[in-house]
Amino acid sequence: MMGENRARVVALVVAVVVVVVGVAGNVAAAQAAVTVADLQRVAGSLQMYVDALPQMAKIRGYGFQRGQAVPINLTIGMYQKTWKFHRDLPATPVFVYGQCPDSATFPGPTIMARHDVPLFVRWENHLPASHILPWDPTVPTAIPKNGGVPTVVHLHGSAHPPQSDGSAFAWFTAGFAEKGPAWTQATYRYPNVQPPGNLWYHDHALGLTRANLLAGLLGAYVIEKPEVDTPMDLPCDDDDLHLVIADRSFNVDGSLYMNSTGVAPNIHPQWAPEYFGEAITVNGKAWPFLVVHRRRYRLRILNASNARYFNVSLSNGLPIHVVGSDASYLSAPVTVSNLLLSPAEIFDVVVDFSQSPTAEIELLNSAPYPFPTGAAPGPLNGKVMKFIVQPNGPLDPPDNSTVPDHEVPYASVTALPPTTMTRYIVMYEYLTPTGQSTHLYINGLRLEDPVTETPKSGTTELWQVINLTGDNHPLHIHLGMFQAVKMQQLVNLQAFTDCMTAVNDAVKCNVDQHAVGPVVPVPDHEKTWKNVIKVPPGFVTSVILDHEDNAMIRPLKLLA
Repeated sequence: MMGENRARVVALVVAVVVVVVGVAGNVAAAQAAVTVADLQRVAGSLQMYVDALPQMAKIRGYGFQRGQAVPINLTIGMYQKTWKFHRDLPATPVFVYGQCPDSATFPGPTIMARHDVPLFVRWENHLPASHILPWDPTVPTAIPKNGGVPTVVHLHGSAHPPQSDGSAFAWFTAGFAEKGPAWTQATYRYPNVQPPGNLWYHDHALGLTRANLLAGLLGAYVIEKPEVDTPMDLPCDDDDLHLVIADRSFNVDGSLYMNSTGVAPNIHPQWAPEYFGEAITVNGKAWPFLVVHRRRYRLRILNASNARYFNVSLSNGLPIHVVGSDASYLSAPVTVSNLLLSPAEIFDVVVDFSQSPTAEIELLNSAPYPFPTGAAPGPLNGKVMKFIVQPNGPLDPPDNSTVPDHEVPYASVTALPPTTMTRYIVMYEYLTPTGQSTHLYINGLRLEDPVTETPKSGTTELWQVINLTGDNHPLHIHLGMFQAVKMQQLVNLQAFTDCMTAVNDAVKCNVDQHAVGPVVPVPDHEKTWKNVIKVPPGFVTSVILDHEDNAMIRPLKLLA
């Protein structure tokens, strides 16, 4: 704890803008006082495992000419509609992506792209004049002059031109009536030049990311490369599923709950640093079930929660074979009994249900909230979904899938390559004298301050990410991928934190004398090119780069 200046950050991963999850909503939509007990009562009234797990529609992001994959244009809109999160819950107003209002879903459709085949997407805003959730104008926020809900889409984990990145300042309202200062074009170009893997797309409007994601503006995106994918013989077709996990709280009328009073309301009337929902949804259903057969399944698991970490495991001890992490395969599969996912993190896994000793398996969650020192999950948020294992029928095709012995050679950095620059990225959270969060900065700088990170294209840099907060935080950088190579605990943390608060210079504060604590190995199933890494509190994490809302976002300029 630092009194007024305790450091604490939420970062994301991959190159051009470092972002922290946003906070927003509609001030006019202030809610009556709602207690945690009220929210738990609503969530507790929902019987678990009565709704089947839906799968989102898949949109092919390429065409065919003479047997070759070719670029195409897609139009995807953002709409307000209602969504049934549970059999016994009234329909919920949401914001969702889709090619038309009728087909729009929570989460949005899964876009299936092809490696090295560009995809052009025109993102259209068809949202109403007012937000369905509260928002706070006292944090840096996109506020149009003539009303409307600002949006902009970021493809998380993608290597693409900056003009297609979805900068927080590139927002636009319905019909492009108003545009942010960084708006450039209505159609984004995604070159899909990176290796095959899992990404996701989501809203990224300044100050509204938190509310817009909570409302439902998110969806999965996959880059396929048959030359790499097919030889692995991983489960495919109906045995290849997405699990998009997100916590949500609901009011009695079925509407989404978001706090209307902030933790420091005399400073920020609505803003709160973290959102923890009482119900756990998967693919837009609260505690769903999935009928599986005794065969292998590929599960692409995305944590789309605003702040909640998930430490998932299978209730009968069935092993989880990790084959990919974020936007890359691993060099070889890693078998684990549990899997820790930060917000915005994706793991690609295989589960062999033919080996299940039980007919029913719960997917459980044991991650404290906030992570890692908060409250243990309870009977509601400690459960995610259920698998019901059925025997194979006489007409079921044989399972010829495998968990391969090896995958891709480029995944893990085995030796640190020569670096042209070492940078220090420090996460701060500023508190009131009573310990309430007021704002979050990276390197003590605001988003609108001049650019300080200017890596040169074609070079390799080493970034030392320092977390001076009490929480574990995910780190994300736009326009590229990176890899964690070392995590080391800081010693004499308070002295270092006090110095950093005063001078904001890791070298002057002798970081090398503090970064001498125990080294925590990077987990084997995270040794690959990542979009998100977890930065433990009181640690310095070394990140190698190969070329959000309350002010926790900084620009990055890539030099030619």
